[in-house]
Amino acid sequence: DMEDMHILIKVKGKCTTDHISMAGPWLKFRGHLDNISNNMLIGALNSENEAVNSVKNANNGEYNTVPGVARDYKAKKQPWIVIGDENYGEGSSREHAALEVRHLGGAAVITKSFARIHETNCKKQGLLPLTFANPADYDKIDPFDKVSIRGLPTFQEAVPLTLHVKKADGSAIDITLNHTFNQDQINWFKHGSALNQMAAKAQARV
Repeated sequence: DMEDMHILIKVKGKCTTDHISMAGPWLKFRGHLDNISNNMLIGALNSENEAVNSVKNANNGEYNTVPGVARDYKAKKQPWIVIGDENYGEGSSREHAALEVRHLGGAAVITKSFARIHETNCKKQGLLPLTFANPADYDKIDPFDKVSIRGLPTFQEAVPLTLHVKKADGSAIDITLNHTFNQDQINWFKHGSALNQMAAKAQARV
């Protein structure tokens, strides 16, 4: 199971692949994955402060860029998730929109609903794209909750997972999460990505 993760950002409203990995500023971030990851989610609207590219770091209470806070969490080995709204990841099939999240330490993206291609790209990168069984549960999540995803040791097709949410006041709630993983995609997740699974299969044939 994934325990006590930060919510990097709770996205409000429309969030296309261009919000997740923007085309406009791309040139100054070109070159390699670590550099282009400075582009991650800089166009997404933060529900907490109605601003873009400004999120609070749970470690020090200071606001920074979305990639900046993600890098701090990654450096401290603190996994994080993204909370999204409807049709998250619509738009062009931009693989970096999933790859950047994985590279900077993201573990899961939990939304009301996904654009299908982005959902698949997340799976290929070893992320968990999950949806609220009840979309209204989006409103139960506060940006500074700590969350755990339960049920992964027995992860299987068509069986929901549970999001355990710890509130700042010490209370906790459980939220049901759905997924569309088939068995092959579950194996991607278990190996860390689709490419890792392909490498493992190739190595086994040597």
